[in-house]
Amino acid sequence: MHQRFDDAAKWSMVFDDPARDAWQKPAEVVRALGLAPDAAVADIGSGTGYFAVRLARAVPQGRVFGADIEPDMVRFLSERAAKERLPNLQSVLAAAGGPNLPAPVDLALLVDTYHHIARRSLYFSKLKEKLKPGGRVAIIDFTLDSPVGPPARHRIAPKNVAEEMALAGYRMLEQHDFLPHQYFLVFAPR
Repeated sequence: MHQRFDDAAKWSMVFDDPARDAWQKPAEVVRALGLAPDAAVADIGSGTGYFAVRLARAVPQGRVFGADIEPDMVRFLSERAAKERLPNLQSVLAAAGGPNLPAPVDLALLVDTYHHIARRSLYFSKLKEKLKPGGRVAIIDFTLDSPVGPPARHRIAPKNVAEEMALAGYRMLEQHDFLPHQYFLVFAPR
């Protein structure tokens, strides 16, 4: 799926809509990730920073990289981090083949992004190079029957995600089921 998200101001009305909190449950997601206060985290497909700013607050002695392939999203998130006084949040211009993280991370989080990535096995195989020892990848994306999200033809079943991640050299660690419209899977390199 190759939709453009190049108007950050417009998309912030959708991505950062307070009504999203009811079904996205960001505080519960961040809590479930069990991050240390000094953790390094990548929010891949960070967009306008819905999760990136929450992660930056959750790891006050850590570092958060908000990676996105849209330059306007990177600009928007950089400005937001400055405005919200989050010096531990850095916005990074990603590429289709990888997030271009400037340093290794303890966790890479992808929310509503997995279905946008082409050549996923290669992408996640390369991502292992940017995970610290014991690092994890958390994937949250829309279920096949979700009333919100991308068109059904772009959605990927969680069993397919698990199979693709296994091909990339990962094993599933956890599966959370508290999100009403999404699956929440956590993987680690084998």
